[in-house]
Formats: sequence, structure tokens, C-alpha cells
Amino acid sequence: MPFYSDKHRKIKKNMVPAIIIRGGLCLASIIFDRFRNRRLFFFPRPVFVAAVMLGLNFTALSAPGRAQLPPCSATAAGFSAWVQAFKQQAAAAGIGRAGLQTLDHVRYAQGTIAADRNQQSFKLSFEQFLHKRGAAAIIRRGRALKRQKHALFTQVEKQYGVPAGPLLAIWGMESAFGSQMGKHNILSAVATLAYDCRRSQFFTEQLYAALQLIDKGGLKAQATGAMHGEIGQTQFLPLNVLHYGVDEDGDGVIDLIHSPADALASTAHFLQAHGWQRGRNYQPGAPNFTAIEGWNKAKIYQRAIAYIGQQIDAD
Repeated sequence: MPFYSDKHRKIKKNMVPAIIIRGGLCLASIIFDRFRNRRLFFFPRPVFVAAVMLGLNFTALSAPGRAQLPPCSATAAGFSAWVQAFKQQAAAAGIGRAGLQTLDHVRYAQGTIAADRNQQSFKLSFEQFLHKRGAAAIIRRGRALKRQKHALFTQVEKQYGVPAGPLLAIWGMESAFGSQMGKHNILSAVATLAYDCRRSQFFTEQLYAALQLIDKGGLKAQATGAMHGEIGQTQFLPLNVLHYGVDEDGDGVIDLIHSPADALASTAHFLQAHGWQRGRNYQPGAPNFTAIEGWNKAKIYQRAIAYIGQQIDAD
């Protein structure tokens, strides 16, 4: 499960336009990436994104009919009103009917808030952390899966340069190789964290991304995941699915829940995009450890991925 270290911050009403603009920035980047290979844009990404942000800034600050979100809160009180106000904003931002209808069924996720406030495993020693996360079992199972899925890992490494070890380490640590992907409604978890004051801006972006996935058919409204809304075998947040999701099995759908091939290739794509260099070492201090740092902000988690991956690759 990803760990975030952002300091507590409360978002006031006059900060709402900034949240709108950040969501628009994500949408602008996605649009540019999707269409640049079709030669529809003849100017650099920064120019396109800046133009979109300028338009959003004008709209957010001057449109008389723009609904503003109520203040964030650390309690469930006001959540329903916040969701309805967000729904109006999402509609104005272009979220489709499927995504908007899903918002009518989200519920305040008290379990998500409790988990967000109590990430005790990151305070353990490295040895204690490995024991708590079942490192020995992950290494054994990882070695067996490396042999069992040899063709898949060979193909993924050829495409992205990432060997089996760190992918299996992430797969094992995130979901016990797909056996523990979480039982919490993804949209409710993300909406709750967007409403919560601690990391409202970050999770507002994730909420917009989740709604886009629902509109595109890549995520079901009733889909379940981990406490923070992570999705699938390697626990991607919604925005990362949009940016790095890969249809590795070729069935026409990016399915990180039911397809290990899609999940593993998407994870390799993420690492590649965060600086992974083919054939280089990935232990602490080595070139590829930077990519692992991009996966999770917790130092102890990063070290565990490198250690478990090395043990699997050494077999």
C-alpha cells in the first residue's frame, strides 16, 4: 500500500479554484499524451497545458454558475453535501454520465480514514518490517512464479527493461500475488480521502481519474480495492492507471484486477517512466533504486522491494 508523507493541511473555500486547476492539469496532460502521436498538436506539451490552465483559471474564478466545494473535514458530517457539490464540478469538467451516476452511491469510508491515520508498520526496524510483511514467503513464492511465468517475465523485461525480481517483490508485497487486493469500494475510499483535509488536493485528482476510468469502462462502480483506493494486483492508484496502464494480454482492456499480465507490465511501465535503466543495479544507491523510490515514499518499503527482488533474481 502506498505511503504518503504530506503534512496536514486544511483547504479553505478560496483554495477550491486551485484544486479545479490541478484536476484540469491532469486532464490536459492525458489529452496531450493521447493525441500527440496523431500529429494533432504542433506545439510542445508545456504550451498546450499552459493554455488549458489559463482557461481553467478564468472559468474557476469568474463563472457565476460554478459550484464551489464545501470545506474539507476530518469527520463524516458534510460528506454528502461535498459529494453533490463535487458532482456538479465533475459534470462541468466533462465527466460522463456513468461516472457522475456512480457518485450517487459513494459512502464515507471510516475504515479508510482509520487506516490512513495508523500506518504503524512503517515505524518498524527493517528486519521487523520484512518479518511482518512475510518476506520469506514472498521470496519462495516469487521464485516459483518466476519459473512458472518465465515467458511473461521475459517479454516484459524485453519491453521495459525491468527484470522479474522487483516486479515479483512488488506483486507479493502489495497483494500477496493477487490474493489480497482489498475489499473496500474504490470510489468511496478515494472520495473520502478527497473530502478529508489531510491530502484533499492529491486525492481530488485521484477521484477525477477514477471517474474517467469508469466512463471508459476500465473500472466498475462496485469495484473493490485497498483502503486508499488502490486498484488490482499491484495496487495502482487511479491516476497511475491512466498514465501507465498496459493491456499486456491483448484482450482490449487494461485490467489490473483480473489480469496479472496487465498488472505486471503496467508496473514495469511505471518503473521505466520513473527512470529505470535496462541492465543496471536496483539496490540502494544504484541507478535503478531511484525508480523504486518513485513507487513508494517509505524508505523501509523501498529497501524491502530491493532486497526481496534481489533474493528472487539470485535464484
